[in-house]
Amino acid sequence: MAFGARSFRYALRRLALSSRQPAAVLFDMDGTLVDSEKVWDIALYELATHAGGTLSESARLAMIGSAMATTMRILRDDLGQPDRDEAADVAWLEHRVEELFADGLIWRPGALELLLAVRAAGLPTALVTSTGRRLVEVALNTLGRENFDVIVCGDEVSAPKPDPAPYRRAADLLGVKIAECVAIEDSLTGMTSALASGAAVLAIPAELELPPTTGVHLRDTLVGVDPAFLGTLFTEIPA
Repeated sequence: MAFGARSFRYALRRLALSSRQPAAVLFDMDGTLVDSEKVWDIALYELATHAGGTLSESARLAMIGSAMATTMRILRDDLGQPDRDEAADVAWLEHRVEELFADGLIWRPGALELLLAVRAAGLPTALVTSTGRRLVEVALNTLGRENFDVIVCGDEVSAPKPDPAPYRRAADLLGVKIAECVAIEDSLTGMTSALASGAAVLAIPAELELPPTTGVHLRDTLVGVDPAFLGTLFTEIPA
């Protein structure tokens, strides 16, 4: 028979995995749920102009997914202004981004549908972002506060991404094991954080290409992703 014992066992394993669901789904924000990196583009280039310089493309790309302190260090280095007042620059930048966020944010393809499907399935959710609380509160007007059981912001953790602390904190707050969670990311910094935390990682590149990485599942888009698909990410099935 073409459909032998091995094929039958394989089919059973596929069925078991497809019916499994994660203990929680941990979502990055910028570039993953919403197309907000373009908003940061505007504000960061304007800040560089305000400082009397021009932000290089390579410096801007290096900022993607990073914490505010790292972004400000890259800005100072790129402008050749090591003595700039970081606090003043952060205040200027956050005020400008807040204005832009208030106009509403654009969902990434498939992101809203996945978030609603995860909520409908009764799975706990967390928003795990490098963005500070002040701006996250504005973004939640688009994202919906009711869509997240916990929120971990970049200015509320002991160490920001790429450290695993943000994702581990999210799992602790939810009362679940991080190894039973799926983290969804778009940047190398976030992907590194999620992978180091022990979560299963789904990466959807936004502004930058992501390298194939052991333990990370790459897709072009969240379109078509649902809770059943997320359940298949925990175990690789041999042929």
